[in-house]
Amino acid sequence: MTGDSARQRMREIEREIFARRPEHSISPSLERIRALTDLLGEPQRGYPVIHLTGTNGKTSTARMTETLLRARGLRTGLFTSPHLSFVGERIEVDGQPLDAERFVAAYDEIKPYVDLVDATHEVPLSFFEVLVGMAFAVFADAPVDVCVLEVGMGGEWDNTNVADGAVAVVTPISLDHTRYLGDTVAEIAADKAGIIKPGAVAVLAQQPAAAAEVLLRRAAEVGARVAREGIEFGVLSRELAVGGQQISVRGLLGDYADLYLPLFGAHQAGNLACAIAATEAFAGTPAAVAGDAAAALDAAVVRQAVASMSSPGRLEIVRRSPVVIVDAAHNPGGMAASVAALTEGFSFTDLVVIMAVSEDKDVPGILGELEPVAAHLVATTNSSARSMPAAALGAAAEAVLGSDRVTVVGRLDDAVELGVALADEADARAARGPGQAGVVITGSVITAGEARVLLTEGNANPGGTVAARADALGRRS
Repeated sequence: MTGDSARQRMREIEREIFARRPEHSISPSLERIRALTDLLGEPQRGYPVIHLTGTNGKTSTARMTETLLRARGLRTGLFTSPHLSFVGERIEVDGQPLDAERFVAAYDEIKPYVDLVDATHEVPLSFFEVLVGMAFAVFADAPVDVCVLEVGMGGEWDNTNVADGAVAVVTPISLDHTRYLGDTVAEIAADKAGIIKPGAVAVLAQQPAAAAEVLLRRAAEVGARVAREGIEFGVLSRELAVGGQQISVRGLLGDYADLYLPLFGAHQAGNLACAIAATEAFAGTPAAVAGDAAAALDAAVVRQAVASMSSPGRLEIVRRSPVVIVDAAHNPGGMAASVAALTEGFSFTDLVVIMAVSEDKDVPGILGELEPVAAHLVATTNSSARSMPAAALGAAAEAVLGSDRVTVVGRLDDAVELGVALADEADARAARGPGQAGVVITGSVITAGEARVLLTEGNANPGGTVAARADALGRRS
């Protein structure tokens, strides 16, 4: 299959799987995904798994963990969600997302089994279930030495949970997806704790007390060993550096000093500590549990890997003069971390916030985190059917920020243009050089991804989703 025909076929496949039940529509059952993986020969049993859940920081921690494992010479599989620009980003082998040809081949290989499961179950496989099955099969075919697997939502009933993680990582838990996971932190933690399996090592980020209690109880019930941030491992020191931060981390096996991480925020330092602990636990579980410093990771390898880390769509600078940042924060906890990182890492005198958010989120809570730093907020929409209408978001924003600090714009591309103009005007009004005012585009992963499409040159994807999203943006009203 030639490049052009593969890209055309990938566009067809995307339309086909996007037409299925969306990933945010949860049916709490593993029956269908188990049926699919059984037909595929249980590919998820063919390699060890590091499984990650949590409310915030999952994707960044997964990417960091995969980078560390790959730096140690292992062939890696990485599954993350959702994607920013094109669906092939969700499935990576050795740090590379599936290109069009490989994506098409993977889908065509499992399609007969997908059809069989659909025909024998009352509820067809969802969009997410199909992608999980594809990922498991791709990683088995590669084959990979280790799979870093991020849940889609929750844990116990997440489709990825047909795999058993040798290491289970739980990033910070807060309120999100309450419609599906529960109304309290303890209820949400109970669902996420479902990825902690018998005999695993549970790497736990710092948690609210209610979440920590639930997670520790689960680990005790299944006989999992526990490594806790702030006790068995954690950040020893951190300070700002150009383009990121300089960090020292105490791992399970040793200390790793003078790590340059090209990402902003204390939350990313915590994510890195979790990634190092997860890598150590995977590298030598007995040594990690015993705290055997002689088995520590090679410090030079860790230093080089950390310096190469990235987390697209997470406080990512996509334009300068004025500085424009895209950020995928979509709940109050995530927004609080992003605001803290913006305040610490940047010296904006005026910050223009462009926001499009799903209407099922805690929008007042998100706006409350933004209120102290937003000089002006442009309320808009993204191309998702779940996106809160711009007018409704504008009204919610006015209730928190006041009407003089809010503008409503129906389309994201127009909102970006206005936000940049407002930043330029703020600099001109203050009779200062450019760069004192900045723009952050936030509210959801979809918002961050579409903003990257609009602002990043050369961001074409092999499957054509960028073009499709650009068309969708142009059609929004």
